[in-house]
Amino acid sequence: MASLLKELERSNRELEQFAYVTSHDLKEPLRMIGSFTKLLEQRFKGQLDEDTANYINYIVDGTKRMQRLLDDLLAYSRISNEVKYEPLKLTEIVNESIHNLKVAIDENQAEITVDPLPEVVANRTQMIQLFQNLIANAIKFQSKKKPVIHVSCEEKRKKYYFSVRDNGIGIDTKNLDRVFKMFQRLHTAEEYDGTGIGLSITKKIVQQHSGAVWVESTLDEGSTFYFSIPVDERKV
Repeated sequence: MASLLKELERSNRELEQFAYVTSHDLKEPLRMIGSFTKLLEQRFKGQLDEDTANYINYIVDGTKRMQRLLDDLLAYSRISNEVKYEPLKLTEIVNESIHNLKVAIDENQAEITVDPLPEVVANRTQMIQLFQNLIANAIKFQSKKKPVIHVSCEEKRKKYYFSVRDNGIGIDTKNLDRVFKMFQRLHTAEEYDGTGIGLSITKKIVQQHSGAVWVESTLDEGSTFYFSIPVDERKV
């Protein structure tokens, strides 16, 4: 069993390194494709028929989506145990995450409330990213109602259990595990923008902090994403 775990760890490291190198190396040629396509569009503006103009728009849109995908792959590959852990006041961390999402919050008139949260020993950057991903998802997958999101925490059995609850479109019970798998999208890109990596990043961050993540949901009523962190976590 020990040798199997070591082999799995080695395989995971190689996969993460491959994701990093591949996504990093592809960004430059992709940027060049996008830049030259825009130059063509500008040079022949007003001279292109409708079909040709649409083809150019497809290329530009495709390169933008691929760039977002590569950025998310880079973010996923950079999550590592070799990071700094420090005492963090999570109320401040969540407030910073909310500040980073100000444009989306204002555009959607989202209402966000936060209960008092504990101090934990964790990585600052990853915690901001974790809450930011969950809150951003709650805003994005909204119903026709105004997004209402609540962040809370309770302590039991030497663990902190955090929750991010929303009143959005919800998730079918058969897809509750699927949402945390990489590239597993439940909706088309036309319906909801994204790459299908955000919740994979969330899961990896929680696992890095010796915790677990899961979701409970009801279609058309909303979802609650939970994650746990041990109270006695001390990776300093």
